[in-house]
Amino acid sequence: MSPLAERAADLGYAAGWRLVRELPEPVARVAFDAGADLAAWRGGPGVARLRANYARVRPDLPDDALDELTRAGVRSYARYWREAFRLPSVDLKALADRVDDEVAGREHLDAALERGRGAVVGLTHSGNWDVVGAWAVQRYGGFATVAERLRPEALFQRFVDYRESLGFEILPMTGGDPPVRGLLRTLHAGRIVCLVADRDLSHRGVPVDFFGHRSAMPPGPASLAAATGAPLLPLGCWFTEDGGWGFRIHPPIEVRSRSEVPAATQAMADAFAAEIAERPQDWHMLQRIWPDLG
Repeated sequence: MSPLAERAADLGYAAGWRLVRELPEPVARVAFDAGADLAAWRGGPGVARLRANYARVRPDLPDDALDELTRAGVRSYARYWREAFRLPSVDLKALADRVDDEVAGREHLDAALERGRGAVVGLTHSGNWDVVGAWAVQRYGGFATVAERLRPEALFQRFVDYRESLGFEILPMTGGDPPVRGLLRTLHAGRIVCLVADRDLSHRGVPVDFFGHRSAMPPGPASLAAATGAPLLPLGCWFTEDGGWGFRIHPPIEVRSRSEVPAATQAMADAFAAEIAERPQDWHMLQRIWPDLG
């Protein structure tokens, strides 16, 4: 991306956080849905990649049904951004109260924290993962996570500021102390680490079978669990039809040694696949994750 394009992206996100929260919710919803429909109709590399990924999830769909799923997926992704731009002005306590009734498997997280070794929560790019984080802050006092360093630096800092305003502890992936140190400190203190883990950025990914095809997922979640004794908890997240959010925390994956990291990562991938297959339109994967898929 050129410096001019990077600057334009930064200004665009800045305008989003400043202006979208000022719009009445119905107006914002109509505008983002219309923009999503236009983007789906026009296509483009991101939409094409999303469609190809959905074809892996639902290989049974004919072309017209796959097109409709892609349109729904672009709308879902637009909803994520609409909510992200508005979250800094939301009553987060009221949001957590609303979410409480839609969380399945919370007992797995509570039991993990009672053991005193913390918990590693693995998520996908589904639904609104920032709402998951805001809920965790309200109910458990916060958590630590890792952020990919974006360009330009001003845009990266804008995202850090946004998520820190929600109560997240953000550890940069690069450009500072190795994030693993902060993550280990968090777990040794008996607290939560949340990692979006359906796309490998480390180039050291663990090979997994994902929807019947070879992919790779980051080794970090299972490796942290092996190093600390914290359980690995896959989490599914989706949008509900009434404008809310649903979460499911899966039973713990115990990782007793580094030799178990590959099997644990595959178990996490299987949990992710089950969640994505149930509501594929809420999986916002616009990047390449299967090496053999063009």
